[in-house]
Amino acid sequence: MAEEGIALPPYGYSMKRSRRARIVATLGPASRAPGMVKALAQAGVDVFRLNFSHGTHEDHAAALKAVRGAELALKRPLGVLADLQGPKLRLGKFKDVEIDIKPGHKMRFDLDATPGDATRVQMPHPEIFKALRTGMLLLLDDGRVRLRVNERADDWADVTVESGSKLSDRKGVAVPEAVVPVSALTPKDREDLAFALRIGVDWVALSFVQKAEDMAELKQIVKGRAACLAKIEKPQALLELESILDYCDGVMVARGDLGVELEPEEVPVAQKQIIRAARQRGVPVIVATQMLESMTASPAPTRAEASDVANAAYEGADALMLSAETASGDYPLESVGVMSRIIERVEKDPMWPSLMDAEHAGMDDFDADALVAAARKAAEAQSTACIVVFTTLGGTARRMARERPLQPVLALTPKPETARRLALVWGLETRLGKEPTSLEDVTEDAVNCAVEYDMAQPGQRILILAGTPFGAPGAANLLRLAHAPAKAKR
Repeated sequence: MAEEGIALPPYGYSMKRSRRARIVATLGPASRAPGMVKALAQAGVDVFRLNFSHGTHEDHAAALKAVRGAELALKRPLGVLADLQGPKLRLGKFKDVEIDIKPGHKMRFDLDATPGDATRVQMPHPEIFKALRTGMLLLLDDGRVRLRVNERADDWADVTVESGSKLSDRKGVAVPEAVVPVSALTPKDREDLAFALRIGVDWVALSFVQKAEDMAELKQIVKGRAACLAKIEKPQALLELESILDYCDGVMVARGDLGVELEPEEVPVAQKQIIRAARQRGVPVIVATQMLESMTASPAPTRAEASDVANAAYEGADALMLSAETASGDYPLESVGVMSRIIERVEKDPMWPSLMDAEHAGMDDFDADALVAAARKAAEAQSTACIVVFTTLGGTARRMARERPLQPVLALTPKPETARRLALVWGLETRLGKEPTSLEDVTEDAVNCAVEYDMAQPGQRILILAGTPFGAPGAANLLRLAHAPAKAKR
């Protein structure tokens, strides 16, 4: 059951981040124990990922419970992201488990379940055969084997090896030049999704999204019970990126599988394309995969990895993700600490503000966007300590984050689910607060919370962004200036 009874402590000491970009960490055998989860949150993790490609439902339920416990102990909202496995297209089996191949080797793929040999093997996916065309490229085993289609029918394809030396049982199949007509939600995904929603996750990530309809289907099932995130790891998704973003609460640059189907030189370009499109819309964007990969077995990263993390922070990504580094690696805490320090160093670079502004999102023609843009501009005055945003469902807070203000942003919400979803968003320090009922309530809560959470000193200017009528979800229509009191009142 979802943890409906757990409320975040709205007041009192609460750990504050000293950086804007957020950190997502994957939980696994090396990290899902309650003590380790709390330590990871203290070290800098804002959102914890449950990878449904591995582990049991019991494992994931225990991990979520540990996150909720850490949240209560640290008095800081923590998000939980359920990452669905998605469709896995694989070859069948070989009689001898593995065959030797070389460039020029010819063989057939078919639907026959008989164990294969060097001349033929099963590919149990009729939908792939229907999508293939003569001359198309096939990638096997994460791109280690490249094949070209010579001839095809609805139940077989003859191929020639272009590169590779060995091929073994159950290797993955990728078709980078075609949209394969398979649902992004497999029967396993549907079962995992129902379970994830039942235990109360905050985000759901859909793997191998190819088109907007994939996300529309997910949103229809979820019905607002969690925020929905698209993993961009197919070339076809890049072609449909804008329409996919129409259905997204968040997006992930999933560079592992994206790098299988794209040439290496195309992956950094795709990363920038996705980040830029997401930032323009104010959709939170995560950069993922191999960020500190060497730290699965080493206490320090390579210099190239440090640069990779820094570049994602310079690009303005909302969050950076650790996978095996925290799930199964030998140095989960060290990995989080290193990532956090790299981000902090980037954000101290005198050039960083101008880089943020260079990718500044264009303003939409809505009153709320105009008001948020005005708040960002007004906050640039040196005497402004912070911006306080009142938000019910998170829309106003996300609009503020899209502006990438350099001043701290405190987002106050009466809803725990909103606070947890906003844990993924750039620059927001989100806390639970009571529902305001008047302008006086808004002003008093804003200035008191700003002082109590150490985001303003007595006498400093605070900008307040809220919406009226109070207590009803809607766009911001109120911008107010106030000053922090000598002492917070509670």
